[in-house]
Amino acid sequence: MLDQLNSHAQVGISVTVQKNDASETMNDLSNHNRYAETIELQEEIVKLVGQAVGFELHSLLSKNSTGAKSSRFCCPLDEALVECLLISNEDGTGSLSRFTLPPYGSFPKGGRTKIGSWGTCHVKSFFEAIAESMQIDISLVKMRGHNGHHIVESSFKAFSRALRNLLDGVDIDSMSTLSEELQASEEKKETHDDFDKLWGIDSDSFKMGMEMERQGKIERCTKETAIVVDAKLIPPSMKDSIFIKTGIPMLDTIFSELATHAGMQLHISCKGDLHIDDHHSAEDVAIAFGKVLNTALGTKAGLNRMWLGKVSVGDCTVEVTMDLSNRPCLTSNLSLATLSSEELVKGLSLEMVDHVLDSIVMNGQMTVHVMEVMSKPGPNAMEDLLIATARAFGKALKMCMSVDPRRKGATASSKGTLSV
Repeated sequence: MLDQLNSHAQVGISVTVQKNDASETMNDLSNHNRYAETIELQEEIVKLVGQAVGFELHSLLSKNSTGAKSSRFCCPLDEALVECLLISNEDGTGSLSRFTLPPYGSFPKGGRTKIGSWGTCHVKSFFEAIAESMQIDISLVKMRGHNGHHIVESSFKAFSRALRNLLDGVDIDSMSTLSEELQASEEKKETHDDFDKLWGIDSDSFKMGMEMERQGKIERCTKETAIVVDAKLIPPSMKDSIFIKTGIPMLDTIFSELATHAGMQLHISCKGDLHIDDHHSAEDVAIAFGKVLNTALGTKAGLNRMWLGKVSVGDCTVEVTMDLSNRPCLTSNLSLATLSSEELVKGLSLEMVDHVLDSIVMNGQMTVHVMEVMSKPGPNAMEDLLIATARAFGKALKMCMSVDPRRKGATASSKGTLSV
């Protein structure tokens, strides 16, 4: 799991374990003896590794101080979603302030006790040791998770991404909670200089993204629908850079909001059998959009790959966590069955909302967790919920598809590839 620091924190790390009473390192011993020794001394080794890694990371944070005090990230896997919150302390102390990862999976009852030969009980020991020696408070919360291996993997990836943002001085939560007016004000410039340097319109990331000329187009015609989707992964430059006409007003709004907040140009036209139902048009548009997006993204090498977007509209708040993983999976808790008693919202049947999102995710080859953080019943509650979801989806997508120049075209993966 430590290799996630290399891939997602972009921090070079190598660990060697050696017994005090032996001239050979653990890596020099035969596999049989090495694993026997490791299992016997596992708790001690885990704590020592955590302390050593934490000490080096504390030194790195001190040398690369951006003044950032906190960082939060969630890592979306198909069977787990773990949130990591890092908070810097000025008093030289650190602790694992919150830890809710157990049980590690649903099978067997009570969760897994081992991942390979590593006891899952040692996950907590590792992060306790690293928090203390990093002099930082760490919170790890399992938001979703049914697979023990993925829960552990998600925790290390979330920690690594939160660490990277702390080093960069990027606070996702403050970016998400700022109002549109504040983001347009001078205070935004003071608050997010580090973010703009890395990802803003004057950054190398933005310039490289423009130079790639990423785009895709599809024309899809069946007995039920005739669809054209044309997308360019560059910011809208004029009024008609985003033009959506599906015959379903709510669906038009969803794709318009998504494209606007993703910073992309998008044209969608659909002529469907709406005299029968909205099902075919909504489904086919989402499928076509997902395919076009996947084409435009290409191999996804060199991209930021993971991010989250959080948006409030009215009394509804939604957070979307996304990974351009090539392992498609949608998990959503939108309260579609309880927030409204209506069947339709501006021409879109509520039963199609998850289907639309799932069609985008499956054909776009991404992992997406949609978290409804807050909602209150009201006359416009469902419309507000869907708009918040579309905006949060777009914000997450914008950062996921951004080029990270530091990767120099390499894939953001410990495997070295996103091929399935």
